[in-house]
Amino acid sequence: MRVYKTLIQPAELLAHLDDPGWAIVDCRMSPAAASQGRAKYLAGHISGAVHAHLEGDLSGPIVPGRTGRHPLPDPAAFAKKASGWGINAGVQVVVYDDSGGSTAARLWWMLRWMGHEGAAVLDGGWPAWQAAGYPVRMGAETRALRQFVARVRPELVVDASMVERIREDRSWRLIDTRGADRFRGQNETVDPVAGHIPGAISAPYAENLDAGGRFRSPEELKARFATVIADAPVERVVCYCGSGVTAAHDILAIAHAGLGDARLYPGSWSEWVTDASRPVAR
Repeated sequence: MRVYKTLIQPAELLAHLDDPGWAIVDCRMSPAAASQGRAKYLAGHISGAVHAHLEGDLSGPIVPGRTGRHPLPDPAAFAKKASGWGINAGVQVVVYDDSGGSTAARLWWMLRWMGHEGAAVLDGGWPAWQAAGYPVRMGAETRALRQFVARVRPELVVDASMVERIREDRSWRLIDTRGADRFRGQNETVDPVAGHIPGAISAPYAENLDAGGRFRSPEELKARFATVIADAPVERVVCYCGSGVTAAHDILAIAHAGLGDARLYPGSWSEWVTDASRPVAR
């Protein structure tokens, strides 16, 4: 049986909608109000899907002055969440949102970080599913409990001290996935300091998508990142964003292009600027 590891199309998911060996996770959220993601899910979701909350399920506790806005959760705590969603080593996971994969990619990456390869983002997400007229349900759903065992891959993560060591080393590539305006220090409305980490290259995650909100082809993505990554090996590519969420979108695009596994700086910009001694560029 095929294992989906990066993206899956709506018609492909439809063919497995009633398969107990498949788990669907709705990752929709709203920047305006944390509770709106859950409200969207309850109002209508892909049949059989459970819901994952960015702050409550996909992030750990914030430590003011030390962590970013969405620190990674403790692996044991996340494994308990995944078990409750009916996920174990043999389950194919499909994650989706309504924002081009910007939040769903976070869960996709976390599952890979935990050693679970069988996870994919629904290309086009909720809008594509609705447009196709595929089955939806209202209200909350649950899945039978399974035992998820975390097999953490620490090589996929870098911390602030490592970013400081590699940020101007040209054998590495540090990629900022936020919009180009925020990279330049313009229109910063989320974090208290504007700018970017010196040495970083701008590669906004939104440019991984076409005009219809679908991921570009592997060939297009490979051409895009060939310029950004240049001759650096992919294991020396580090992505960051504002809080470690949308950076996973570039990591997903790189993987879908067949280039391999880039790394994540989970603390990202919101953690970097908690220490005034760290340099900032604009």
